[in-house]
Amino acid sequence: MTDYLAAIDQGTTGTRCILFDLQGHIVASAYREHRQIFPQPGWVEHDPLEIWTRTQEVAAEAVRAAPRGRIAAVGVTNQRETVVAWDGRTGQPVYNAIVWQDTRTEPDCQALIDAGWEEDVRARTGLPISTYFSATKIRWLLTNVGAVRQLAASGHLRLGTIDTWVIWNLTGGPAGGAHVTDATNASRTLLCNLATLEWDPVLIERFGVPPRVLPAIRPSIPAEPYGHTRPDGPFGAVVQVCGDLGDQQAALVGQACFAPGEAKNTYGTGSFLLQHVGARPARSAHGLLGTAAYVLAGQRAYALEGSVAVTGAAVQWLRDNLGLISNAAETETIARQVSDAGGVYFVPAFSGLFAPYWDMRARGVIVGLTRYVTKAHLIRATLEAICFQSREVLDAMVADSGQAVTVLKVDGGATANDFLMQLQADILGTSVVRPAVRETTALGAAYAAGLASGAFASMSDLRRLWRADRAFEPTWTADRREAALAGWKRAVGRARGWLEAEGPA
Repeated sequence: MTDYLAAIDQGTTGTRCILFDLQGHIVASAYREHRQIFPQPGWVEHDPLEIWTRTQEVAAEAVRAAPRGRIAAVGVTNQRETVVAWDGRTGQPVYNAIVWQDTRTEPDCQALIDAGWEEDVRARTGLPISTYFSATKIRWLLTNVGAVRQLAASGHLRLGTIDTWVIWNLTGGPAGGAHVTDATNASRTLLCNLATLEWDPVLIERFGVPPRVLPAIRPSIPAEPYGHTRPDGPFGAVVQVCGDLGDQQAALVGQACFAPGEAKNTYGTGSFLLQHVGARPARSAHGLLGTAAYVLAGQRAYALEGSVAVTGAAVQWLRDNLGLISNAAETETIARQVSDAGGVYFVPAFSGLFAPYWDMRARGVIVGLTRYVTKAHLIRATLEAICFQSREVLDAMVADSGQAVTVLKVDGGATANDFLMQLQADILGTSVVRPAVRETTALGAAYAAGLASGAFASMSDLRRLWRADRAFEPTWTADRREAALAGWKRAVGRARGWLEAEGPA
């Protein structure tokens, strides 16, 4: 009987389940979106029960669609930093999930920075104090939601990122579900010591988080499963759950970036460029993040990461808020209608600016408008913004690591856009390579489960499975590239610190 590896990819806008064969080919897939909840400006929430319902639906649908076979193991990958709080006795969430994009804790973050915490927090975690990460979201829940405080006091509160929520439910929920996370997700919370990859007692105390509400930190690729699915669960069988990686680290694994210096960029709601830096954490002097890449049976790997909050979400904004397109695929055809963006730059700082600026008070701007500008120019400017943000991150990464990136592996939904990928190569001045399997986030989770379950013997097996689809080579002159980047940097200057300028004229 054929063996399959299942990956649950719980993302910002939806949940996907993909079944892969042991050659890394997709044999079945299912996807469902979930609601984006915006209670106030800057607040972004998800319904955890809706996410769990969608997870069950896509898993069951993928199993039905697959040729007859046996699921050998399940891996989970997830939107990182998003926080869920629930009652461990009932499995009922006590508040909506607070999403990584949410900026409600900006005053709290600024107060912590003003109190002088920033340097020590960065030294311990590799991260700046920012609304992006989980700790201030957890602090907000404990401070502002009475039910969360009550459950914490009684010992029944369970907290975690989305991987923790999904794995707990998959492995039994209130009937003994595993309350776990892995090092890649823990390293995004501001509560995990990057050197030890354990919860940092000093930070837990400073942020006021009761240690017992946090999940156990387990290897991304564990020697023993986290738990098993129930026979009456969405997979219809008892299957070991034995892989857990945050989505961007999962993509790094799916792209077989196992050697220091290798890098990938994932284009999703945001963009996330990661470079493998070896077995020791790297400290950035140029606005990047130090993060765990994966942990395998005592073997640690670390990465530098440049996180961009809004890339694909900017295209979604063109569709949903402005009505300029009916679907993302149209951007390629429309952007090809013009030879440039007509002098327009769009800085989509809807949630502030992440790497390399870390400006919580930045907001989105469109500059350079004249009556010459058409819809096509605005759409091209949106695609250019995706590429310029990645260029700034890559420049910072090379400055930090000292290792030139001559080939950038790319993945995510936006890589289907050939125009965007060529534009990215032109703006980077670097070869951009798209893999044959573009769902590399899910592939990385499946690979993790395959390594943990023994379906694969080593990472060398995974490297041999990686296949390229197409390489995009730069065509712009260096002068054009640098002039365009200079214009982008001017536009970013207009976006930075915008909230400080709010008030009566």
